[in-house]
Amino acid sequence: MIQALRNAFVLPDLRRKLFYTLLILIIYRLASHVPVPGVDQEALRQLLAGTGGASQLFNLLDLLSGGAVANFSVMANGVYPYITAQIILQLLIPIFPALQRVAEEGEAGQRKINQWTYYLAIPLGLLQAFGQARIYSAGTGGAPVLPNFGFSPAENILPTIAVLFAMTAGTMFAIWLGDLITEQGIGNGLSLIIFSGIVARIPQNLQRVWIQAQSKGAGGAGMGVLMVGIVLLIMAVTIFVIVVVQEGERRIPVQYGKRVRGIKMYAGGATHIPLRVNTAGMIPLIFAQSFLTFPAVIAQFFVNTENASVSKFALGVMNFMGGQNPWYGLLYFVTVVGFTYFYTDVMVQQQNLPEVLQRQGGFIPGIRPGKKTADYINTVYRRITLVGALFLGAVAVLPYIVDLFMQTRVLLITSSGLLIVVGVVVDTMRQLEAQLLMRHYEGFIK
Repeated sequence: MIQALRNAFVLPDLRRKLFYTLLILIIYRLASHVPVPGVDQEALRQLLAGTGGASQLFNLLDLLSGGAVANFSVMANGVYPYITAQIILQLLIPIFPALQRVAEEGEAGQRKINQWTYYLAIPLGLLQAFGQARIYSAGTGGAPVLPNFGFSPAENILPTIAVLFAMTAGTMFAIWLGDLITEQGIGNGLSLIIFSGIVARIPQNLQRVWIQAQSKGAGGAGMGVLMVGIVLLIMAVTIFVIVVVQEGERRIPVQYGKRVRGIKMYAGGATHIPLRVNTAGMIPLIFAQSFLTFPAVIAQFFVNTENASVSKFALGVMNFMGGQNPWYGLLYFVTVVGFTYFYTDVMVQQQNLPEVLQRQGGFIPGIRPGKKTADYINTVYRRITLVGALFLGAVAVLPYIVDLFMQTRVLLITSSGLLIVVGVVVDTMRQLEAQLLMRHYEGFIK
């Protein structure tokens, strides 16, 4: 791998792409430290240092944004509005025939879908910016982080619009930086943007593990070294399991008969369809986190109401959805498993493998074409998805399992973040391998 990396830096065009990617990521990290106007930094520090449900929720958002929420910067939304827009359109394509026809138009149709995704990301960015800013401005028993946010009184209207526009512009700027990496750099730009934000928190999380270990144990520095070593070992084992499961697949044999096209006859052949164990990737984790944090976001609006019973109930919802209740881990596990099956079914229906096989003259040996083939593929998918769903659920609740045995939930990277990191690294390594193989160099994955 080291030799292959040297070969990558020897090639001028590939070296330029690597440095260009690094430069864009540095620009993104610098922009993530630019705060939105009107932020009370002291109130923000007190909020993130708390232990309540709201603090847990904000720390989760901060980890996913790579520290942008800790500064409440213009990049606090990250690129998640764009990802949400992509997911929404993917779910709508099989539902609406007009969208499905556009998606089947090839490259021109894909350009239209991408354009609509950008348009949809703008209102979603405004909505997410308003939700985050509204929660911050409400406060959590202390001083509000954004004291001048809201559309009443009238003097707060301009500061409110400035905050919303700044955060939405930061989202679109991050998306633009990701597109620059995709077009002129190495790897998937949006994935690398998220990757950089997650990896940037590793030194701070490592420091937190060290401090917690020294405060709880009597061994001092020795206890800190031991705890850091255990956390690193857990991460190494988790990464190994993630790579094994992510690369796992079930191969369905396919036979092709002789085909006549024009005046040419093509001989039949045998191949296979690779059905991945985890077709959904990390999308179920995003769905589950969004689904479980939504009640906490809504409850935040009712914490400081005059009705004591409503305020107490809202605080309980926030604490539960913030991970304070031990039953939250079980709920999180079940939600991830359910969303894994849901999203996999959507992806399978969108691929429409039986119709593609029949159109190309292929068939699965021993299975009739048409409905029998569709039933067979769906059955196999549901069986192997059980392994992928249980795997995603286990990775999701890994911090809570660690908390049971080590009395600390601090990991260098969260479970969902670890999935992103491993996926981005593997994808980037494959792209580098393709570039090197074109120049007769040995690649990374050998």
